[in-house]
Amino acid sequence: MDERDEGIIDGTVDSVVFRNQENGYTVIRLKLTGGGTATVVGCLPGVSAGEGLTVTGRWESHPSYGSQFKAEYAERRMPKTVDTIYEYLASGVIKGVGARTAQLLVAEFGADTLRIIEEEPERLCEVRGLTEKKAADIHARFLREVGLKRLMDYLSEYAVPPFAAARLYRAYGEDAKAAVTENPYILADEYYGLDFFRADELAIKMGFAGDSPERVEAAVRFELSYNQNNGHVFIPRDKLTSASAQLINVAEDTVSKAIDDLEDGDYIIEETVAGVRACYLDDIYRDETYTARRLQSLADMRPPVPDNLDRLIKSAEDSCSVTFADFQRDAIVKAARCGAMVLTGGPGTGKTTTVRGILELFDALRLDTLLAAPTGRAAKRLSELTGREAQTVHRLLGAAAPDNETGKLFQKCESDRLECDAVVLDEASMMDISLTAALLEAMPPRARLILVGDADQLPSVGPGNVFSDIIRSGAVETVRLSHIFRQAEKSDIVKCAHLINSGTVPEIKNTGDAFLLKRMSAGSIADTVVSLVSERLPEKLGIRTEDIQVLSPSRKTGAGTKELNRLIQAAVNPPAEGKKELQVRDFALRTGDRVMQTRNNYDIMWYRAAEGTQPDKGAEQGAGIYNGDVGYIEDIDEKREYALIRFEDRLTPYPLDSLVDLELAYAVTVHKSQGSEYRAVVLAIPQGVPMLKTRAVLYTAVTRARELMIIVGSEPDLAEMVNNDRRQRRYSGLRARLAGETE
Repeated sequence: MDERDEGIIDGTVDSVVFRNQENGYTVIRLKLTGGGTATVVGCLPGVSAGEGLTVTGRWESHPSYGSQFKAEYAERRMPKTVDTIYEYLASGVIKGVGARTAQLLVAEFGADTLRIIEEEPERLCEVRGLTEKKAADIHARFLREVGLKRLMDYLSEYAVPPFAAARLYRAYGEDAKAAVTENPYILADEYYGLDFFRADELAIKMGFAGDSPERVEAAVRFELSYNQNNGHVFIPRDKLTSASAQLINVAEDTVSKAIDDLEDGDYIIEETVAGVRACYLDDIYRDETYTARRLQSLADMRPPVPDNLDRLIKSAEDSCSVTFADFQRDAIVKAARCGAMVLTGGPGTGKTTTVRGILELFDALRLDTLLAAPTGRAAKRLSELTGREAQTVHRLLGAAAPDNETGKLFQKCESDRLECDAVVLDEASMMDISLTAALLEAMPPRARLILVGDADQLPSVGPGNVFSDIIRSGAVETVRLSHIFRQAEKSDIVKCAHLINSGTVPEIKNTGDAFLLKRMSAGSIADTVVSLVSERLPEKLGIRTEDIQVLSPSRKTGAGTKELNRLIQAAVNPPAEGKKELQVRDFALRTGDRVMQTRNNYDIMWYRAAEGTQPDKGAEQGAGIYNGDVGYIEDIDEKREYALIRFEDRLTPYPLDSLVDLELAYAVTVHKSQGSEYRAVVLAIPQGVPMLKTRAVLYTAVTRARELMIIVGSEPDLAEMVNNDRRQRRYSGLRARLAGETE
């Protein structure tokens, strides 16, 4: 029996052939200690050329790649010989150290090189060309690399993916192992990419009891944070107790004590709101109460009204080349007289013209006005419609990586406010409670706020029901536009939207800009959608694939976004020789793919560059790509471990461990499309998913289309959506606070 039959091999890593940053799956060539080489595959996170490995596993025969050793466990050793140390350093494992620097280091220090880097970094300056700063950088990066690998090795025993270990190390540094050992439930934080159940599995393996305080408190906090994803700002105490107890199968008394302990530590705030004992996570409680106070203050503000207001409005009409309707004029007058105002209405009701009138008036009053919207697409559209610069709220506020001490996400705040006299915020229905609080905190106390949006669209993806709560509270002056202008009446899209909103099933005649293609099964719906996107619309109407957005109420089902993305990608961007691709979760990302960011990432750098160009040397730089941003993959560089993605005029080198935050975006859910407008929209209406097939979803989808709206589905399913006016209740206290219904 030779060594191979025993399931253990030993050697030095010769090269890394393939590495999946998400799950740690790696293919390496191993120079065996007894001579020869072997291909080793398995979870080997962060392994680098030059490292020594003792691998336990078994030999397998791959149909394409031949004999491979499948690793089940690996014990790694830092390189010790001059040759292996050189290979290790020359592999680029330490950024800033290439083959030339590696050669100089081992020539000077020999087999003692790695110890010198770790323990006596000041001696690195003995090498010609290495400054003190360079030496300090090499030392810091080496410590990080070694520490990260040790953490990955430790957590890999518990099946924690490498990307989570990397983020944990980024947050805690050398204290990461101690932190996760003390309380593995920290990994349930959204930042680390693991859910509560993965963290719970880890904790149980580590020996935490089923009713340990750490587990019960983590379950309570998970219920509160998880339900923020469902739009809830708080959870009633009785429901929180019951749900948490059921989640981890413990007594409700145990959960109730955990809630009390969390309240004592100020992690949870409990308050009676509109007769309900409401439990909040501390940060979102602060956001809601602050928002209510600031809005009430703005609503109470009464700016001085100029004597020549009528003449100023007439001048605004001349500038806009229109005659304002009575209700538009009423909105402009109220904007002049109020510290805060809401302007709402559906498509074709004159919101844009009214906003332009307000801006002309504010100019005449010499008010410095900022324009903003929640998403990049919405800000771009606002800029095009008004002829003025508009920014995303995140950019306006100077979004940055969270401050470790204060937790602040934005540079602009109460201590460094925006320089403005007024803010006009479009697509305000998309604003969740936290982003609203951040905007209000950054505004000067006497600055005016104009909120513009469609109250009948879906609420924000994030927690809260801010726009609707403000309107329903009656605390802020509100103007609702309802008259459809004659020009807009010519559009079948506009007519369909208003019929849907009134509860009337539209009769779509397939003669204008709205069409209904009748399909029954999920398979036929999906086939038709793919045909429209890849062939029919580009070839017959000249509408480019990138100008078409496919929407669906659901992610799942045979006509949900997940399956539609797979099919559309295969049709419009199939694999090809020379086309680069990476496997992420259960799908491939290729150069040319349209992708969407699924969570806020404040760390990723971007560079300003026009389409088809690379950034100039002095190009504007920034940081932050946000949930809902859509871009295209321009390049994939596996050697340097990044993907180059363009988000409109921003080029972003994505580290491979951040690709888990992307998903294909040929098809997106209706919720994810909020705030965007597309030249052509193809809406798939699958059977089933009654919770998602609502009037608000349909109305929101139809109002995303600018020139062409195609619905693919059956007439009964269309009617079902129109007739289903059920809106999910969101636990939010903003309306009650504005109306004075708290204790």
